[in-house]
Amino acid sequence: MKVALGTDHAGFRYKEKVKELLTSLGHEVKDLGTFSEEPVDYPLFIRPAAEAVARGECERGIVFGGSGNEESATLSRQHNDANVLSIGQRMIAEQLALNIVRIWLETAFDGGRHETRVAMLNAM
Repeated sequence: MKVALGTDHAGFRYKEKVKELLTSLGHEVKDLGTFSEEPVDYPLFIRPAAEAVARGECERGIVFGGSGNEESATLSRQHNDANVLSIGQRMIAEQLALNIVRIWLETAFDGGRHETRVAMLNAM
């Protein structure tokens, strides 16, 4: 699977750790930055990651922001068929972030009653 990554300075360390994890699991990574902990504006890096998924260049995307947990990773896949995940480096421990990525990558879309909602989002 090809995964786009994007972050601002606040999530840089986790982006690097998640990049290592993805590579070790055999996934291809498209790293859209940032590439240091120097302060930057997050839209310059988050949006390109999301756009790479929207254009079909990557199957999934992970961006690093302010919050996230294991349950939201599971439900975002099961109920929303989410193809972009957000992780907050300042909010959660590193090992939790790596667990969230694993759960999110392995969780399948439930379909069924959720398909109508996903279709509505896609139509927007």
